[in-house]
Amino acid sequence: MSSMSQSDLLALEKRLLEKEEKLEKEKTLLDKEQKKLESMLEKASRLTTDEAKALLLETVENNLSATVAKRIIEVEEETKKTAAAKVQDILADAMRHGATNFIAEYTISVIPVENDDVKGRIIGQGGRNIRTFETATGVDVMLDEEGIIRISSFDQVRREIAKRSLEKLMKDTRITPVRIEEIVSQTRSEVDRIMMEEGEKLAQSVGVFNIPAALVQMLGRFKFRTSYGQSLILHSLEVTKIAVALAEEVGADVNIVRLGALFHDIGKVVEGEGSHVKLGVELLKQHNFPQAVIDCVAQHHEDIPFTSVESILVHCADAISAARPGARYSDVESYGKRLKEMEQIAKKYDGVSDAYAFEAGRELRVIVIPESVSDDQCTIIAQKIYDEVSKLPIPGTPRVTVIREFRAVKGETITA
Repeated sequence: MSSMSQSDLLALEKRLLEKEEKLEKEKTLLDKEQKKLESMLEKASRLTTDEAKALLLETVENNLSATVAKRIIEVEEETKKTAAAKVQDILADAMRHGATNFIAEYTISVIPVENDDVKGRIIGQGGRNIRTFETATGVDVMLDEEGIIRISSFDQVRREIAKRSLEKLMKDTRITPVRIEEIVSQTRSEVDRIMMEEGEKLAQSVGVFNIPAALVQMLGRFKFRTSYGQSLILHSLEVTKIAVALAEEVGADVNIVRLGALFHDIGKVVEGEGSHVKLGVELLKQHNFPQAVIDCVAQHHEDIPFTSVESILVHCADAISAARPGARYSDVESYGKRLKEMEQIAKKYDGVSDAYAFEAGRELRVIVIPESVSDDQCTIIAQKIYDEVSKLPIPGTPRVTVIREFRAVKGETITA
């Protein structure tokens, strides 16, 4: 094809310019018509353009709000239907992760004796051997039962040292006070080493490292400590695994929960006055633990209100572990006796009409006669009752609530 001449190009350019001018004129006419229509619309609706836009947006928003509200209601209904099942799944999964391959251990310090000759060597001439043994170990030895020796002490570490020492001494042909002290000293070092190893094993099994050696030793004391027949080392392991699994599910701070669960019962192996919660909190403060971890320990029995979701999770994990069938052994008769004793303590005070113990003895509600007891006296009675019931073997810190309620009743109730 031959190329276009210069005259042809000029002619084409001219036609394009003419079309462009025509389009501009048409666009101008359309703009005028649009403004004319807008003006007519404003007059008809008595609204400016901006007001019309605002009205349109409001209408759209109202329609969307109704749609969104309806959707929210639908989602809420759906959530209610699935929430219970989801919670069950989370708890079941957490308990599955926390399950241990052990059952509760019951520490009974009873040693079988082959014959009376062995028992005689343990007693020694004039009872000197048995006195030396009791002094060195800090336990009471009972020899009145045939075929066994029973060791008694509130401190299970002492009982363990005494038991191991006595088993070693029974193998000796000649038992003397010097030999007794030597064996007890060796056994004490052996048990200290075992506690350190057990503490390290417990901490590492839940993923906790680089904690002070003193705390590792304290954790190792769990090996020889039980609570309601439940091994404390196994209970702490189970609580930590369950709490961590729950924290991962709900998006809580796993590290805080891990430490809080591991040390929640550390106060049970701390010597001192007060509940195990109080002693545990003081110990962690001495080692500069984060406040969030200390709160988990302080609140795991609900002695004070929860301040974080992490504290709630540690409390829940502790409750799950304790409530698991077979986890704890509790003498129902002594349990009822303890609650009855709490109520009797309260009822002996003048002006008290009734008292009720709840929550395994952690709460005692006292009803007083309003005509006999003033508001100020209520506070004094509550403190006196608290001082007495605090001495009882109650899990956690007891709470005493004295209720003084005045009622004015007129008329007579007639029954058929």
